[in-house]
Amino acid sequence: MFRWGIIFLVIALIAGALGFGGMAGTAAWAAKLVFVVGIIIFIISLIAGRRGAP
Repeated sequence: MFRWGIIFLVIALIAGALGFGGMAGTAAWAAKLVFVVGIIIFIISLIAGRRGAP
């Protein structure tokens, strides 16, 4: 999940450096979204792991 976030971040940086502002903004938004979803899934898995096996 975080690999996709890093890929979108690199795309945003390259697009921004080349002057593609719209595409850079979209890629940065996608990277932020993927990172937030990944962190939420990580926290949920930590909480679920502490409960142990039923």
